[in-house]
Amino acid sequence: MVKLSLVVPCYNEGENVIPFHEAALAAFRDCGYEIEIVYIDDGSQDATLHNLKKIYARGDCKVKIVSFSRNFGKEAGIYAGLRHASGEYVSLIDADLQQRPEIVRDMVKILDEQPEYDIVAAYQDRRGEGKVLSFFKKSFYAVINRLSKVRLHPDASDFRTFRRSVRDSLLLLGENHRFSKGLFAWVGYATCFIPYTADKRASGTTKWNFWKLLNYAIEGIIGFSTAPLRLATLFGTVSGIAAILYLICVVVEKLTRGIAVPGYATIIVLLLLFSSIQLFCIGIIGEYVGRNFEQSKGRPIYIAKEVIGEEEIDN
Repeated sequence: MVKLSLVVPCYNEGENVIPFHEAALAAFRDCGYEIEIVYIDDGSQDATLHNLKKIYARGDCKVKIVSFSRNFGKEAGIYAGLRHASGEYVSLIDADLQQRPEIVRDMVKILDEQPEYDIVAAYQDRRGEGKVLSFFKKSFYAVINRLSKVRLHPDASDFRTFRRSVRDSLLLLGENHRFSKGLFAWVGYATCFIPYTADKRASGTTKWNFWKLLNYAIEGIIGFSTAPLRLATLFGTVSGIAAILYLICVVVEKLTRGIAVPGYATIIVLLLLFSSIQLFCIGIIGEYVGRNFEQSKGRPIYIAKEVIGEEEIDN
């Protein structure tokens, strides 16, 4: 039986997949157990699939390739990789060599020697990002840990190795809008966190930018907390109380001092204030309703155009 399955989502990593494969082979050459590498081509538009097929043709390691019909996103790639992984342990790792395969071997050792742990997750001890991005990331973890019932480890990434029981639990969660960090926290299991320092990308540039990270953060908060809905209720309650208090002040002022009710400017300001609050609350509700709508369609999380190395599994 395969002991370790490396799940490697790839999107436009044509220049990186061959160096990654060679680095993985070198890292596990004398490990004493069998590994497989499950590559997910997430609708790449470069030579990623072509180079993955070259890797498969070499036959120097058990390789599976799942090629999507289009770009479904990294979360879908992780889900597909989990479904095709057959190892006793499963490891999620990027193809750009910022996450070194040698660290995975250390993770496997921890799971072998410490059976009380089911997951070994890596977090970056030093980040080379700017202060602004670092501030927003810290703020995100502070917010989601306050709002959600599950707790996320700050700076922990999807780079982790875990037992097959964890993989099976994750596959029970068939939601379309996936947030892997939250899903790992939700299923539980004892987790050992270890630090690592990310290397520079072997080639190319990161596919993540500020707006993609922001959207990812919104997915995490909405997917694992109903607090924003309570926030809408709070806004409505506070604005309602404020309106009643203002009404009382206007009536008292009119009856006791005979001062005219404030005119046009006050009315316009109040209309704009309460309208913006209503639209904000409707937007929050719309985010939840929209996700329910998409989930109710029952569409698959991904569509595999081609599977190499084994038969396709029904979605």
